[in-house]
Amino acid sequence: MTQQHNPQRRLFFKTLGTGTAAAGAFFAIGQVPLVQAKTTPSTAPEEPRGYRETDHIRRYYATLRD
Repeated sequence: MTQQHNPQRRLFFKTLGTGTAAAGAFFAIGQVPLVQAKTTPSTAPEEPRGYRETDHIRRYYATLRD
């Protein structure tokens, strides 16, 4: 009995191996910029957070007193 080689099977395994290597390289290279990314500090002053009494709010409070 002679064995016949199936070229499609060999092509499948080549494609599978190449795709796996490409995916691994993509994920390895894709992570580098995320690790090396640096944030620049903002030079603008931060606005105070939370409750602030503005002119609009003062006018609203004035309507409640009447």
